[in-house]
Amino acid sequence: MKLFFAHGWGFDRHFWTPLATLLERFEQVVDDRGYFGAPRAAAVAGRCIAVAHSFGAMRVLAEPPPGLAGIVAINGFERFSAVPGRAGVPLRVIDRMLRRFEVEPLAVLAEFRRTCGAEVPPTAIDAAPLRADLLRLRDAAPPLPSVPVVALHGGSDPLLPPAMRDACFAGAAVRRIEHAGCGHLLPREAPALCAAAVRGMVEALG
Repeated sequence: MKLFFAHGWGFDRHFWTPLATLLERFEQVVDDRGYFGAPRAAAVAGRCIAVAHSFGAMRVLAEPPPGLAGIVAINGFERFSAVPGRAGVPLRVIDRMLRRFEVEPLAVLAEFRRTCGAEVPPTAIDAAPLRADLLRLRDAAPPLPSVPVVALHGGSDPLLPPAMRDACFAGAAVRRIEHAGCGHLLPREAPALCAAAVRGMVEALG
């Protein structure tokens, strides 16, 4: 079983190093949206499990690999913005980010990463894919997956409040795991927990 890693907004393939190291016995394919350098598209041949962080889950759902057998969504969601009857981030908040991004893209990115608890981003950024994906966070609503989902969340996630975490993947075949002491960067805060969830899905799917 292959593992396909899809990072979230404002990060790159190096985000996965702590978790990928714990799962090195599996064949791995890691994409990179190119926020900080050349993008790297990931062609996944054969049966695979997607390991997706945050916005990466939306990306996987929008363009699932042909052999997708399951998803381990870490701090992930299928919709980010709020709609009537569905908890999410208010559109006014995302619109404010977009307006400021046009003038100060690096400052917006740095503030976002501080909120997540991440280090300061590289100063050399490609604003075009970052803005395009921020628009996707505002508007996109890919379909729910038809494959099993394990959803891992941090109980202290500053981006995803409890109501939003509870709404994620509602209607799909989902098993939820919450780590009370962690936030929005579970692959770095609790890589052993994430690795155990991935191994569990591999075993369950055979």
